Amino acid sequence: MKLRQIISFATLAISVVTLFLVLKRPVPVAPAQVPAAAAANAQSFQEKLNQLAQPKAPGEAGVEVRMSSAELSAALAQAAGLLPGTTATPANASSNPSASSAPSSSDASPAMEFPGAVPNIKDYQVSMDGDIVRGQFLTQIAGKDVYLTLAGHLGSKDGYATFDATEVKLGDLSVPASLVNEMLQKKLAEQRGQLKLPDNVKDLKIENGELVFVEK
Repeated sequence: MKLRQIISFATLAISVVTLFLVLKRPVPVAPAQVPAAAAANAQSFQEKLNQLAQPKAPGEAGVEVRMSSAELSAALAQAAGLLPGTTATPANASSNPSASSAPSSSDASPAMEFPGAVPNIKDYQVSMDGDIVRGQFLTQIAGKDVYLTLAGHLGSKDGYATFDATEVKLGDLSVPASLVNEMLQKKLAEQRGQLKLPDNVKDLKIENGELVFVEK
């Protein structure tokens, strides 16, 4: 067999394997929530956010509000209109993260908006482990349903949320985070206004497997 044929077969085999891995469904990063549990978790997320809006007595220290993976997943799904009875946040909605994007018991209560999401999202899953947040999203690429898994460090700097990717996967195919992070940071810079933390929040972080808002 000629060398050129060997190279052609090898290239074809690699392409087929790569395509298979990209289209393959990866292991879920979190267990699926039944609608009733998801609705309860989304409501719990909202109620905890409402704590940040409560006025403090003079000299009273700011509180820490902690969210679980299940609460965050449900809130994301609700913000994207993926829970029964909800609709996605309009693209021209307020860029202030305290602007309302989910129903709550009080119209005056703030709700969290999740800007800069991957377009055409059909499903969200989020898990947190230690100081790492891992999200898995079902979206469309070139007309095909593809799972995107993104993990990294969520934090804040100068009043804005930050994210540094440590893991990227398309389907079941791992992509070097270093190849994606530069493009990701440029995208986040373009959407910097949407990443501004509420005025009463001084820090945002992942700690002990929970999302933590630290009040001023």
